[in-house]
Amino acid sequence: MKLKICGMNQNPSEVAQLQPGYLGFIFWEPSSRYFEGDIPQLPKSIKKVGVFVDATVEEVLEKVENYHLDAVQLHGSETPEYCRELKEKFLSFRAQSRKKKVTASNEVSTPLNLTTLEIIKVFPIKDVFDFSVLKDYENVCNYYLFDTKGKLPGGNGYTFDWTILEKYPSTKPFFLSGGIGLESVDKLKEFLKSPVSKYCYAIDVNSRFETKPGLKNIEQLKKFKNTLQN
Repeated sequence: MKLKICGMNQNPSEVAQLQPGYLGFIFWEPSSRYFEGDIPQLPKSIKKVGVFVDATVEEVLEKVENYHLDAVQLHGSETPEYCRELKEKFLSFRAQSRKKKVTASNEVSTPLNLTTLEIIKVFPIKDVFDFSVLKDYENVCNYYLFDTKGKLPGGNGYTFDWTILEKYPSTKPFFLSGGIGLESVDKLKEFLKSPVSKYCYAIDVNSRFETKPGLKNIEQLKKFKNTLQN
């Protein structure tokens, strides 16, 4: 079971010492956790995720290149066609970046080392969810992420009814998100005993582990990770 810690802003280097599988950086400007500046050097075992809300494909690819992102999380109304275009343009972009570029001094420059780009499509859930909408995304996304439907695209701080996922019709691995905190451990352990949990690839946490937006509580995160793994 992977752990994704999202909303990186104030103390990503400290959070990275906990060795989560993913760190999320939000590139949606209205967010109080909007990320600017440079991402610090991270262990290679940690995948960097860029979180976007209805950004253009070009904007996403620009951030992928500039920040060397390993994955993108699409939190808006992105269509299957959008995801397909993103995937295709990334593959084209990767092919171009691999070509050796000869500088004026005949020295070979090192191209951007992009190998894969994971696409995580977010679906908000409140009281019910129409799983038929997933069908057209099956071949254009690597993962789904189920989050609580609220006023904001994410980080609303409360959970949805996980029993809704018992009707999950796919075998695609998914991230479980939405208001998960230390108080969720017992509930999570129960969920992980359910049949659908075999498709739960990662737990995604954010606002419940903050002192303020973007500043993560390291001790609480450490306790959560240790408790969940034991």
